[in-house]
Amino acid sequence: MRRFKSPAGAPLPVPPAVVLDANALRMPFQFRVNLDAELLRLLGECDVVVPEAVIGELRRQAADDREAQAALRLAAKYRTVPGPGRGDESVVLLAQKLGAVVVTNDAGLLFQLRRLGIPRISLRARNHLVLEGLE
Repeated sequence: MRRFKSPAGAPLPVPPAVVLDANALRMPFQFRVNLDAELLRLLGECDVVVPEAVIGELRRQAADDREAQAALRLAAKYRTVPGPGRGDESVVLLAQKLGAVVVTNDAGLLFQLRRLGIPRISLRARNHLVLEGLE
């Protein structure tokens, strides 16, 4: 069985779980970032999941927001996971439950994840993703 390692060389679960928030699902359309390629570069093979609450949030926005419509289509590629909470709370709770890395560019959520010690991936220089907090 292949063992995955973080960029620092620490072992990762096989494969690592990744939770996407609504902001992460919009990144490819706002900044032309290839989300799958960047996750592969940072983590290797990974299990990408989207909380049901995030799908609900995007559905509410999709009526008059083309990026939300595109983000919903992208989200359909990944596994949708039920869970407690709404919005950011659902992302945090699911990440804690799965021991997952969270992809977001939401400053408030990034601050909360950092405070809770949850690994996070965010956009840097509007063209690539960076991994933080994985020791």
